[in-house]
Amino acid sequence: MRIAVIGGGPGGLYFAALAKHLGPGDEIDVWERNAADDTFGFGVVFSDETLGGIEHADEQVYREMAREFARWDDIDVHFRGQVLTSGGHGFAAMSRKRLLQILQQRCAGLGVRLHFATPAPDADRLAAEYDLVGAADGVNSAVRARHAGVFGPSLDDRSCRYMWLGTDKVFDAFKFYIEQTPYGVMQIHGYPFDAHGSTFIVEMAEQVWQRAGFDDIADREFAPGESDEKSIELVRELFAGVLGGARLLANNSRWITFTTVRNQRWRHGNVILLGDAAHTAHFSIGSGTKLAMEDALALAASLHEQPDVERALIAYEAERKPVVESTQRAAQASLEWFENLGQYVHQEPVQFAFNIMTRSRRVTYDNLRVRDPGFVDRADRWFAGHEQRRGHGDGSVRPPMFQPFRLRGLELRNRVVVSPMDMYRACDGMPGDFHLVHLGGKALGGAGLVMTEMVCVSDIGRITPGCTGIYTDEQARAWRRITEFVHAESTAKIGIQIGHSGRKGSTRLMWEGIDQPLPEGNWPVVAPSPMPYREGVNQVPRELDPDDLGVIRRQFTDAAARAADAGFDLLELHCAHGYLLSSFISPLTNHRTDGYGGSLEARLRFPLEVFRAMRRVWPADRPMSVRISATDWCDDGITAEDSVEIARAFATAGADVIDVSTGQVDPAEKPAFGRSYQTPFADRIRNETGIATMAVGVISSYDDVNSILLAGRADLCLLGRAHLYDPNWTLHAAAEQGYSGPGAEWPLPWRAGSRRPQTGRTEGPKPRLELIRRGEPGTAHRRWRP
Repeated sequence: MRIAVIGGGPGGLYFAALAKHLGPGDEIDVWERNAADDTFGFGVVFSDETLGGIEHADEQVYREMAREFARWDDIDVHFRGQVLTSGGHGFAAMSRKRLLQILQQRCAGLGVRLHFATPAPDADRLAAEYDLVGAADGVNSAVRARHAGVFGPSLDDRSCRYMWLGTDKVFDAFKFYIEQTPYGVMQIHGYPFDAHGSTFIVEMAEQVWQRAGFDDIADREFAPGESDEKSIELVRELFAGVLGGARLLANNSRWITFTTVRNQRWRHGNVILLGDAAHTAHFSIGSGTKLAMEDALALAASLHEQPDVERALIAYEAERKPVVESTQRAAQASLEWFENLGQYVHQEPVQFAFNIMTRSRRVTYDNLRVRDPGFVDRADRWFAGHEQRRGHGDGSVRPPMFQPFRLRGLELRNRVVVSPMDMYRACDGMPGDFHLVHLGGKALGGAGLVMTEMVCVSDIGRITPGCTGIYTDEQARAWRRITEFVHAESTAKIGIQIGHSGRKGSTRLMWEGIDQPLPEGNWPVVAPSPMPYREGVNQVPRELDPDDLGVIRRQFTDAAARAADAGFDLLELHCAHGYLLSSFISPLTNHRTDGYGGSLEARLRFPLEVFRAMRRVWPADRPMSVRISATDWCDDGITAEDSVEIARAFATAGADVIDVSTGQVDPAEKPAFGRSYQTPFADRIRNETGIATMAVGVISSYDDVNSILLAGRADLCLLGRAHLYDPNWTLHAAAEQGYSGPGAEWPLPWRAGSRRPQTGRTEGPKPRLELIRRGEPGTAHRRWRP
């Protein structure tokens, strides 16, 4: 084969070396526009997992790298005068310049032709002359731009400003310095890379950068390779306490913003993207060089394993894309965490440290306990005391999800909530035996709070013919039968979610076609504006006039009074998911020109009128919540910034907690779906406003719940599908964590089953003597000692 590689960074060089190693007869050329000894940046950092792959792929390269490694396990968080340390993380770093030298030498030794200080020939010409062209030409890839119509790139430019610097201060661990300056909060990401220096990245929000005057200093274009010396001098002054007399080192150092690169396709004929040309992931999870070298390894292996180039490139992309996308999701969560750092600076140091450690959602409560049990124990003790000071619990230490929580006169035994889930099993709005067993079973399963599905305020306010209602006294009596069972047989509390379907009403049962109109027996639908949910599919709703609004307001008030009489412990007003009240709030669905349309304040007017009317008839000692869609996931719709103002408005009106969901307002939405994907919205509302929140959205493990609560991202966690899979989810979560106590009490008849039954042969008991000595937990606090 003849292989051309455009770009002589770590990804391009490593691919060339591996391909030549596996195919000694191949002819491989690498073009790099910079000189061999030019390099930008300071240190690169690897995880133990990545190093394992490098060691197995090319032991010679690994041995040379290993001689250079600065190794450590600790992460130090410097915040508000304290240093919080988490161990067991397993880092290895080295000079980027030395890494390039090792890879250059390996390529030369294998016979790869290296062309330095030489721009690559035209990519199309190379594609015609070579069997394969590897485009490793970086974040500003000319190859990607040349064939953008094929690769389908998207570039997400963020607003935070950061600068890569170095220092001759040798850190002994990974360091996060969170500094409150006169201009706002700034942060340093620092780590050692050899016996003489450390990487020193300074980052801050755009508005902080401007207040500090950096925009006036950096007011010109810099020449290639030139550093912004005036800005660096100010950074040196601002972080003099961190540097302690050490020097700051510059290398093409200037203010930049981060761009996340994604591509729909990575291949075009025999041209393949790898490294930053194909994808980027925020530096806060240390992934750029790691991803590029993993790409190189996978591409070389695919070429070796597959019978031809085309199938090799298909296999490479199929293998790497899911891995990269997973890393990018974690990196995006980390990036956004640092963008919104200012909303966490009120947190106490222990919680802040746990928060920063779990920001990407890859490192979690359980994961940290494996790495450093002492760190998590300290966080658990802090959380117990903190919640006691807030009026929740007696200060006893237990997993965060089993700490009690109080809202007005209501105390929940734990922080787990069975999310509202439509069952579509009612007849004429009447709940029946299915609802008794469904909700009663979930209550027996240990959750602190069990929520009904959306219970409708009128017959035409139902979503489907199978939806429940509370618009008659007979329905209220049926609900009382359920609440009395929950109160008599379990420690759970039960809440009712009340709503009106609006323009999304008169549709089929979910399994017959979600949001599809009924084939017959339709009832009329109403909305703030005459806009169907799907043009040409769903009914055009009738626009509500002032008299209609008064009728619907009374229907909600009557429903609240019936719910109180039925014995519900909490009432939630449904203002999300494109139903009636949500349609008033979103600018996508409210085009009114009267006092109920226009600004966000005006669009909130009717939902707030409904809420206040319900609050007046709902008992004062019982709490009320509001479910909102914190974003419409559409251009020109509700934004995260809007959601903060929406939450404030309902809290001012008397809401005790905000149930933070998203979307389902417009069928054209494009949600960023993934594990715990809606939690950041609950997090932002809680930490910007101080209002209690409930998080929902693909929270599926007790590890997620503990992580969310301990980091202060929400006060309660709602789980839906997890409870459909396992009605006893909460009790089983307690058993898995070895917890037994008031936060998870098994019903007396079930206690014999409170331990997982044996399912086959076990490996115990273990022998007294073992030939392999295993590390003891809590001992992985290695520091870098050159």
